[in-house]
Amino acid sequence: MKILAYIALTLAVGAAGGALFDLARLPLAWMIGALVCVTAFAVAGAPMRMTQRIRQPMVAILGVMLGSAFSPDMAERLPGWWATISLLAVYVLLTTAILYRYFRHIFKCDPITAFCAGTPGGLNEMVLVSDELGGDSRFVALVHSSRILLTVLILPFAFVALGLYDRDNRPAAGMSIVDLPLHEWAILGACAVVGYFGAKAVRMPAAAVTGPMFVSAAIHLLGWSSASPPAELVAAAQVALGAMLGSRFAGVDPMLVLRTLFISMGATIIMLGLTVVFSITLVNIVDESVSALVLAFAPGGLAEMSLIALALGIEAAFVASHHILRIVMIVIIAPGIFRRRAGNKKTPG
Repeated sequence: MKILAYIALTLAVGAAGGALFDLARLPLAWMIGALVCVTAFAVAGAPMRMTQRIRQPMVAILGVMLGSAFSPDMAERLPGWWATISLLAVYVLLTTAILYRYFRHIFKCDPITAFCAGTPGGLNEMVLVSDELGGDSRFVALVHSSRILLTVLILPFAFVALGLYDRDNRPAAGMSIVDLPLHEWAILGACAVVGYFGAKAVRMPAAAVTGPMFVSAAIHLLGWSSASPPAELVAAAQVALGAMLGSRFAGVDPMLVLRTLFISMGATIIMLGLTVVFSITLVNIVDESVSALVLAFAPGGLAEMSLIALALGIEAAFVASHHILRIVMIVIIAPGIFRRRAGNKKTPG
């Protein structure tokens, strides 16, 4: 009962933060508001707790929503993304190489910890690899959590500061929960359930979001549905996601949090700098805006960056597709490198 009370308190703090940010008409208000408030309470020592049993269905809702951004007329555009996908692979390799040296030589991390902390994504996967091969998995978890937190906080407000987001002209929140037809409820619900369990069965990375997204994208590309999850459910999912991110800092020494944030700030600035360079390079090659390219390459989470795209009125399907591929690159390549090196009793670098 005590744990349930802590979870309820965390969700209440997150919802209050989301409501305050929504009143201020800020981008991605419900998630960022929940993230900021829960993080602040957690660092202050409040018992902030969350559970995967709440996060997974909420993230599945976001996956269905991201899939609904695909449409039949988009199918012919997908092959045109080859240039950005090719450079995305270069971005992942270059970023990991630079940040490996950043953590290894500046902050004297061991090789495994430096490599796992330096990938531009793969929070859960890199923590598991670090733990398996003897790295500092707690440091890796904090660095990746901080990376997502900082990216989610920096990018929306950077868009506001640059005049790329109009708070008085925010995209519509979507259909209300009472207006969604029953047959659309059935279709979207099936996308979430079939997508999640199908992705789990084939061990797809980030199954809770990628599975529902793929099934929803297929349904929407075929024109079988044009609906997306109701605004109230999307807001609740954002609160749950923000609360989960913030609750990761509960029970951690505040000084360790501040030190990790300082280290992660440097790494995040390097990643965002490379993101901008790649985006400016590509804007003259592909028919996409700098804003869309920045969000597609940015070192945030799949759900978080895609939600920012929706909040800013940017094509979420383009952004989400690139983040899925980035996760696949990291999850497939990095663990293989480490296991091979560990088998040879060698370490990277």
